[in-house]
Amino acid sequence: MVKIMNKVFSLLALALLANNASAQDSAFLPEAKLADSSVKALYAGAGFTQKMIHLNAEWANPYGIAYAKAGAFLNGDKTFGGQLGFRYPVHFTGKDKNGYYLGAYAGHIESKDTGAEYESRLGGGVDLAYVMLSPERISTFSVGIGAGEKLTGQNGRTVADTEPKLQFSYTLSIGL
Repeated sequence: MVKIMNKVFSLLALALLANNASAQDSAFLPEAKLADSSVKALYAGAGFTQKMIHLNAEWANPYGIAYAKAGAFLNGDKTFGGQLGFRYPVHFTGKDKNGYYLGAYAGHIESKDTGAEYESRLGGGVDLAYVMLSPERISTFSVGIGAGEKLTGQNGRTVADTEPKLQFSYTLSIGL
């Protein structure tokens, strides 16, 4: 009976998914708030996120700003860190496309001493950013909340638990 239910449920789920999926369904896609702007597509710059100093690349597309950060944590033995994220414009406040953007990120959130060495801790979260966007530059200040993986040291003791953590970030990028 369980095998039959699994097959029926899988078939039903596939049928529902196939009925709802269609290419470029405008009701499904979010509003393209940056489509009519004169911003450049690619930006490169630098910034800091918590205790990580990094270089970053940003891609301004019609739906928001995607970014990648790569750098090193300033504490301990300068372990590598990186993050990927996306921000969607929520409210514009002035000229150009300045305003508040809501985003999500994933990657290294901090570096912790595990006893023998420092390790970068993976995690993810959401953030609220104020973005000053123009064809020449993107300047972003963001405050986020996220959580990271549980990190244990060599002797089995817990170095960092999975718990909410604030993340502050500032980046400045120049249009390419």
